[in-house]
Amino acid sequence: MTSIRPRPATLTDIARKVGVSTATVSYVLNDAPAGRRIPEATRTRVRSVADELGYVPHASARSLRKGTTDLLLHVQADIVQGPLAADFVHGLTQSVRGLGYTLVQYGAERHRGVKAARSWAGMRPAAVIAPRDRLTEAGTDVLRKAGIHVFAVGVAPEESAGTGVSTLNMDHRGLGHTAGRHLVERGYQDIAALVPRTQLLARMGNERLTGLKEVAEDQGAAVRPAEMDWTPDSAADVVAGWLEDGLPDAVFGYNDEFSGLLLGALLDAGVRVPERVALVGADDTMVCRMLRPELTTVRMECQGHDEVARSIVGAVQEDTQVHLSPWSPVLVRRQT
Repeated sequence: MTSIRPRPATLTDIARKVGVSTATVSYVLNDAPAGRRIPEATRTRVRSVADELGYVPHASARSLRKGTTDLLLHVQADIVQGPLAADFVHGLTQSVRGLGYTLVQYGAERHRGVKAARSWAGMRPAAVIAPRDRLTEAGTDVLRKAGIHVFAVGVAPEESAGTGVSTLNMDHRGLGHTAGRHLVERGYQDIAALVPRTQLLARMGNERLTGLKEVAEDQGAAVRPAEMDWTPDSAADVVAGWLEDGLPDAVFGYNDEFSGLLLGALLDAGVRVPERVALVGADDTMVCRMLRPELTTVRMECQGHDEVARSIVGAVQEDTQVHLSPWSPVLVRRQT
């Protein structure tokens, strides 16, 4: 069977139709300095024909000409991405584009270590932005030897000292500080904190718990962790345990989704919120305003995406380490 798939237009096709050399077409379409000597009428004609033929520059060929790549590979974490992460990636994508780079999200096979690093390196990115659970020392070494800058998400700056690896972190401890400060200032002395059982979420949950403890215990309040799965049954089990051992005065629910599950379990058990147990979530998702009573939470506000993009691109171009934590916790008071 004869294929009817059209062949992509090339510089030669454009040059032939305009009646100029391929070099002239290349100068015009790449805004090269040499193209400034080309008559404006010719430049306009070249661009018009390129649009007419549907010409798209070949990324790999452009990278070979430049001696570098403009691709930033963002490896997605193996967890559901909430609005905060989605908004950050969207804003960052637009900002790096203005600096001549393209951010590509990669969510394929869940390899880690050397196997993952070789897969990523095969795409020839200028940088890889990857969560810590997908990186190993050997895998990072593969990327570094390939000339690829590595941004480790969720790795503390002190852990990457001397490795050349940059870090990108959310201040989970600071988030816990903010929640804890709100609760102790309202006089709560027996505070429970939910910690997810899932390994990746548990790490973030324990960082938030640490921040909560630092503030609460400094003010003489007791903090008791409670592990919970992301299910209504698990929330009901946590509440049943508290009813047997004694209800806390207040709960920091790790995030808004866990807090919503817990709120339902408390109300099902006849526990009034906030009259008997106060509740604070995190992330300020739409869930907060859907719940009744509406959920008090901690929102993470991101600094300008342009500033983050400049830091990332600067680290790539200069091959220098940067340690970024562009989110700041802000309390959002509602009804719980």
